[in-house]
Amino acid sequence: MRRHTVLFIKWQHPLKNLLSLLKKNSFVYTHAMKSITPLFITQLYLSNLSSVGELDISELEVSCRSIAEDDLAGQQWCENNGYSGYTSYASLSDLTWRFPIFSELKDILDSHVANFVEKLDFDLDDRDIVLEDMWINILDEGGSHGSHIHPHSVISGTAYVSIPNEAGEIRFEDPRLQFMMSAPPRKKDARTELKTFHSHHPVAGEVLLWESWLRHEVRQNGSKGERISISFNYKWSD
Repeated sequence: MRRHTVLFIKWQHPLKNLLSLLKKNSFVYTHAMKSITPLFITQLYLSNLSSVGELDISELEVSCRSIAEDDLAGQQWCENNGYSGYTSYASLSDLTWRFPIFSELKDILDSHVANFVEKLDFDLDDRDIVLEDMWINILDEGGSHGSHIHPHSVISGTAYVSIPNEAGEIRFEDPRLQFMMSAPPRKKDARTELKTFHSHHPVAGEVLLWESWLRHEVRQNGSKGERISISFNYKWSD
């Protein structure tokens, strides 16, 4: 805070009386500093899976492909719903029991989610944030996943298994976008925290976490290779 001293001095006073004049004829005024406070922050957690424990990504990829080949119900669901590739989302709920590598993945995800939740200042009331479901995604060339949220969950995320160079990015949307009817668009070089959309091109071995209300989508896979990932939800335990 800046402090300004204003003096009212009669020029006929001798200089030796300056100190007394400071005491009698001065006053102090202040200007409040302008401030901008970031509010309602959206947090996005990014880390390497291996930062909290070892995991064989190549084994995880082989397991994903093996399950996709055997899951006839999942294949049929994808065909019926126009999913370009394979997902176990609607057909399997027991991945951690099918292959040990998925159980290992769960343990690693538990640690990452715990790290993230600690930063979110939740009042958990002595309850835990626990894994709710986990599913495989294999997007073929040209495949994408439209904008969506994960209702009824607390934390959602994706672990990346095999990501070709031209594979689609994951893109997040400002949750306030629907209320910005009259707002001008952001500059192309706007700061990251002010942009309407945020895109991330993942690499194999990464994990991304976000709060489940955050809308997101997977952009079109421009690679001839398959984009393989494992998505999951964590809920607030009863």
